[in-house]
Amino acid sequence: MFQGRFFLVFLLLAIACNPQNPIGSEADNDTKLLNPNPVIMAYYVPERNFQPEEIPVEKLTHIIFSFTQVIDGEMKFRNPENSGPKLEALVKQKDRNPDLKVMIACGGWGADGFSDMALTEESRAKFIQSARDFIVEYQLDGMDMDWEYPGISGAGTKARDEDKQNFTALMKGLREMLDSFESPKVLTFASAGWKRYFDFVEMEKVMKYADFTNVMTYDQVSGVSIYTGHHTPLGDMTSEEVKETPFGAHLDSLYQNGQNMDPHPRSAQKIVDFLIEEGVNPKQIVIGGAFYGRVWRGVPPANNGLYQLSGGLHIGWMAYHRIRDEYEADASFERFWDEKAQAPYMYNQQDSLFVSYDDTVSVALKTRYTMEKGLGGIMFWELGNDTKEEGSLLDAIYKAAND
Repeated sequence: MFQGRFFLVFLLLAIACNPQNPIGSEADNDTKLLNPNPVIMAYYVPERNFQPEEIPVEKLTHIIFSFTQVIDGEMKFRNPENSGPKLEALVKQKDRNPDLKVMIACGGWGADGFSDMALTEESRAKFIQSARDFIVEYQLDGMDMDWEYPGISGAGTKARDEDKQNFTALMKGLREMLDSFESPKVLTFASAGWKRYFDFVEMEKVMKYADFTNVMTYDQVSGVSIYTGHHTPLGDMTSEEVKETPFGAHLDSLYQNGQNMDPHPRSAQKIVDFLIEEGVNPKQIVIGGAFYGRVWRGVPPANNGLYQLSGGLHIGWMAYHRIRDEYEADASFERFWDEKAQAPYMYNQQDSLFVSYDDTVSVALKTRYTMEKGLGGIMFWELGNDTKEEGSLLDAIYKAAND
């Protein structure tokens, strides 16, 4: 693994800005783009300081308002008096970008009710009708199912063996409902960035009904890990790249005792290649960028803090605008680039802090990768975490998609 220091960032930026050297490619300017028009799909959680009229909707193809919940078997806002007007305001932004698709997400981490809702034909029909009513009420262009996860309990949510088939039936019913509208509607679902998830989903069948699967290629090193690592890497790494590090020993132990089916670190490229091998159409795969980072404390200086045993999480997640304002501007933090993982990280030796995150270079690389690989495009969680200043993560994605 090659770990460059800060000056390499400028080299990468120079490459990114040179039209003769496409980002993320070793090829020359004759590189063929299998998808020159990737989707740019934002998850958006409304916030006080980022109103819909301030969102740069001209740089998006889709925006997914988050979240509704499964409440009494139906898709509803938990606080409709607050969320409803905000969604209406977001839909009005189509005046600025008529091609924008405004969608609604249902679920999210820790959201329950999915297994019960999908259990029977009658319970699914009840939910599907409520989703149709919701789309009509707010004049939406589609919906995103964020069930975390069918057949696997996430954050204590209920899971059943039957979830695997019931999720397929639910997606089939939602597709039929959406196709009943006169105008085309989009159906997506959020999927995990690790292989075990797909043991519980009938992808060959589900992808007949979904337009895209939004693969959450972040949290690849989770918020409960005491080992530092890249939480949202693009590059396909092997166990050799982390061999003889504490993180590598940890991965090996998980593999040896059967807790992890894959001995190698996770990455966007790894899960994309897996899905394509499983028969998923690349054009239906959307990978994720993280508009947030993770910070570990008590990290020793070996390998500039990467792949080390830490003293625990310092901050479970940190919005990118805070990373830019508080860490990128702090001379105590040194930025490094992992060429193999195609991911940045920062280390503060003085305070023993390690930061894994996406920055403008890495999200541009991810975007270009989707175009060269022929994927559907890129999505990200979530828009409000971006800096509101010039040179944002969204700016980098948009530029990479349109250069």
